[in-house]
Amino acid sequence: MNQTISDGVRWTTSDLELLATDEWKRYEIVDGELFVTRAPHWRHQRTGGNVYFELEIWSRLSKLGEPIATPGIIFTNADNVIPDVVWIGNERLAQLLDDEGHLRGAPELIVEVLSPGTINERRDREAKLKLYSSTGVQEYWIANWQLQQLEVYRRESAQLKLIETLLADDEITSPLLPGFRVRVQRFFV
Repeated sequence: MNQTISDGVRWTTSDLELLATDEWKRYEIVDGELFVTRAPHWRHQRTGGNVYFELEIWSRLSKLGEPIATPGIIFTNADNVIPDVVWIGNERLAQLLDDEGHLRGAPELIVEVLSPGTINERRDREAKLKLYSSTGVQEYWIANWQLQQLEVYRRESAQLKLIETLLADDEITSPLLPGFRVRVQRFFV
């Protein structure tokens, strides 16, 4: 079950606190629109875990920052999301982490694992891309476990633009992560 709930209502972060908590559902607000999704597919979660694992190995060696899986990010009262994985530099983490353990701004890198379905694709490829672009995210990866490909968006001229779509045999590198080099297929094993 994936749905958007809008009916002309602009949802806020405060509204999320009033909703019944259900550990099997994820509630996100993008530009005031509420997205409700059930727990992701096994392969979706495995892909997110693999991306996290590769970023964690690199981060422990480089000591430049850290990845985290499914963090809460509150950009504004109308934009509250739970991406699959983020990577944030040490300095930025110290500035953006609030007392409740949520990020209150853009990490350098956000990774979303694409779930099947039109609503999910629209959320990740349009609504979240627009949000991440407008809030200063430097790089955005969309991992498609079904096609085993990775879309890489990087900030150019103050917005995120699709730079490349990598296939399983390609390697991902990033100017944000000096020395990070991973074959894309490792995200999908």
